[in-house]
Amino acid sequence: MRISSGDTLLDRTFFVSLIVKLADGVLELIGGAVLLVMTPGQIQTAVAAVTRGELAEDPNDLVANLLVRYAGQLNVSLTFFGAWHLLAHGVVKVLLVAAVLRDHLWAYPWLIGFLVAFIGFQSYELVVHYSWGLLLLTLFDVFIVYLTVREYRRHKARRPTESGTAHVTAGT
Repeated sequence: MRISSGDTLLDRTFFVSLIVKLADGVLELIGGAVLLVMTPGQIQTAVAAVTRGELAEDPNDLVANLLVRYAGQLNVSLTFFGAWHLLAHGVVKVLLVAAVLRDHLWAYPWLIGFLVAFIGFQSYELVVHYSWGLLLLTLFDVFIVYLTVREYRRHKARRPTESGTAHVTAGT
């Protein structure tokens, strides 16, 4: 996928959204790998070290308190599940987004399908454990599905014409 001067704002937005998803996938891979090698105690110690200064400055800091609370609830099975969950998501995102960025037509429906599955899971989580962050992530994914469907249709419409033209030219 190339960005050219004739591209619309939606084309550029699609490209940037894919880069964000790619970066998200890479971060999920890193996070999953870290969770595989760290024990819950090591994670709690690291979170305490990272949040210590912020909590000393503002004991009511929402993010720091959430991190400390979630780290305190970790156990081996939850950490292991989180690691494999992040690794699976990361691998799928990185492979599919990279394929879409390389204009592999087969990857578009797969990316749409996996994003729809993620949206379904996130929607369930929104009902059970509502959070603004998850709502924004879900809306972002819905927007990416829209852009991916749009781009896929454009590529499909353009492909037969390109191959048809090449075939006619080669046959004459």
